[in-house]
Amino acid sequence: MSSKKSPRRAADLAPIALAPEIRPGQSLELLKELHILTREGKLNQDSRRKLKQVYHLYQFIEKLLQELPAKAGGVTLADHGAGKSYLGFILYDLFFKTQQPAHQGGHIYGIETRAELVQKSRELALKLGFDRMTFLNLSVADAACCGELPDRVDVVTALHACDTATDDAIAFGLQKNARFMVLVPCCQAEIARCLSANKALALSRTPLAELWRHPLHTREMGSQITNVLRCLYLEARGYSVTVTELVGWEHSMKNELIIARDTGRPNRSAGQRLTALLAEFGLGSLLQTRFALPQDNVAHHEVAA
Repeated sequence: MSSKKSPRRAADLAPIALAPEIRPGQSLELLKELHILTREGKLNQDSRRKLKQVYHLYQFIEKLLQELPAKAGGVTLADHGAGKSYLGFILYDLFFKTQQPAHQGGHIYGIETRAELVQKSRELALKLGFDRMTFLNLSVADAACCGELPDRVDVVTALHACDTATDDAIAFGLQKNARFMVLVPCCQAEIARCLSANKALALSRTPLAELWRHPLHTREMGSQITNVLRCLYLEARGYSVTVTELVGWEHSMKNELIIARDTGRPNRSAGQRLTALLAEFGLGSLLQTRFALPQDNVAHHEVAA
């Protein structure tokens, strides 16, 4: 049997013509700096997939940005777990850089824990003249206390913020009175650990615990329950929530997109269902941490049914 590796297909190696799906007005220089385009302006198969993924998410966020009313200083957006800031740069290039007069002056804040990526993003923004982009070397949790961020942020995004970092992004959005939150959760482990720790008790109490008796199912159920709880929590705190799937993303088997819109009307029913669900799964302690429901947020506002 030959030990030689199979040659890659020519289609994977050879650059292809500039993709017609590149959006009008998109800076080709930016795409080159992000290594989506080659220096010759070509797009290979891997880069095409990456660009398609970012554009797919951009379409959702662009619609939200367009819904925001005009205000002094323009729209503010905080991108948690920014990584190389593909999303932030594309947003700035296609929307913030060319905003209509009513929305001019907006700002993007990229928040990332890896200092080397923050520095590279700063250098690229300077090179391209994207002067209304700020990159901060912070965790999601620490960002809530950072004086470099404004008191209010219109849009909060968290793309594949791992495990409880997505919950930290939600807490940040609540503190900053965000009009919209766009979340793609990832690597949820906290609830799975709780389910695993309480498995024997749960199995003796309810046959539903069979749904997470096996370790693989514990992980899957933990992920599912986590996102259900997050949606209920956002609804209880006054957001309307839609959930869909990002098609074609390869980061994980499932890419759940949660979009939350502030209604200004905390939902008592959602809070009650959240509390009951946490109790059902033996997770009541999380009401004091991840899913705290301030009484004045629930009791002293008109609530949705």
